[in-house]
Amino acid sequence: MAHVKIKVEKMDAFCLEVFQKFGFTKEESRIITDVLLLSDIYGIESHGAQRLVRYHKGIQSGMIKVKSKPEIVFETPVSAVIDGHEGMGQIIGHMAMEKAIEKAKTSGIGMVTVRESNHYGIAGYYAKMACDQGLIGLSSTNSEAIVVPTFGRKAMLGTNPIAIAMPAEPYPFFFDAATSVVTRGKFEMYNKAEKPVPDCWGADENGQTCTDAGHVLANIKSKAGGGILPLGGADELTGSHKGYGYAMISEIFTSILSMGTTSNYNLVNNHGGTCHSFVAIDPHIFGDPEDIKGHFSNFLKELRESPKREGHDRIYTHGEKEILASADRKQNGIDVDVKTLEEMQDCANFVGVDFDKYFGDLGVEIHFDPNEHTQY
Repeated sequence: MAHVKIKVEKMDAFCLEVFQKFGFTKEESRIITDVLLLSDIYGIESHGAQRLVRYHKGIQSGMIKVKSKPEIVFETPVSAVIDGHEGMGQIIGHMAMEKAIEKAKTSGIGMVTVRESNHYGIAGYYAKMACDQGLIGLSSTNSEAIVVPTFGRKAMLGTNPIAIAMPAEPYPFFFDAATSVVTRGKFEMYNKAEKPVPDCWGADENGQTCTDAGHVLANIKSKAGGGILPLGGADELTGSHKGYGYAMISEIFTSILSMGTTSNYNLVNNHGGTCHSFVAIDPHIFGDPEDIKGHFSNFLKELRESPKREGHDRIYTHGEKEILASADRKQNGIDVDVKTLEEMQDCANFVGVDFDKYFGDLGVEIHFDPNEHTQY
């Protein structure tokens, strides 16, 4: 897998211009770019610049409606339901978590569900929004059905990630993970690198494990059967039923409570229909926030300092690796796959952005073939 290093500032400026050229306001483009860049800075390559091609194709096809504005359709002092009207997921998600935070600061807790949205980036971005204001933040989303239920051979669930962030010292707790073994983005990255995936990642059209990333992706695209396996792999012996259950928990808090589109009807006939959930909790409703933070920080410290397995000298707590990745990428740049760079050039050409102004000094010869790249 060939990568190039791109400075965060260059990627930031490029994305800002591209999204404004798509028709988003400067403020909206700032939000979308921040979500993408946090993913790359945290080392979650599958949801950073790698996703630009998805948004490009979604906007181009009309699935993502650039001028659409989210609307609150139901509300109580502690909850709300938002109809995204098929707009850009990051913009809708940002508004929804802001609303949840506002309610948490007033009532102690706020929960907002969203229907009729699109892909919103990493769930952890929204959990972090609440955490940055001293609150506990949670977020989840459903997605296109690309995950088979345990013992199934038809994709019925999305990767349905769940994220939580909570204040702690010396850095916050930050957990963001799909309820499938891996995300679609991981398959796309392995396919670009022409590498086989582990045999616990995917299933073919017969429900049997499959290591051919391209075959699994092609089946997902054509709805031929099979897909990604739940967290735990193919069998109950390894915990597949647990990942399947976690995906259902995500579905309850996203599509079911919002009366939105369940995963098996997402991305059908060029309609996104993605649903999200956002929760903000003020620790004050349980006692002194600083005491709770200190108690949690002490437990995290004890985890890190607990005995290590032979051959390993470190135990990480959730969020630690992201902090380390951030420091490295802010100083040395973001790792971007050359094929992702090709997709970025295609986006630039489509909207009339001068690609060479940002990346002409990389010395990489690019030959973009749209037939080689996944649309969504």
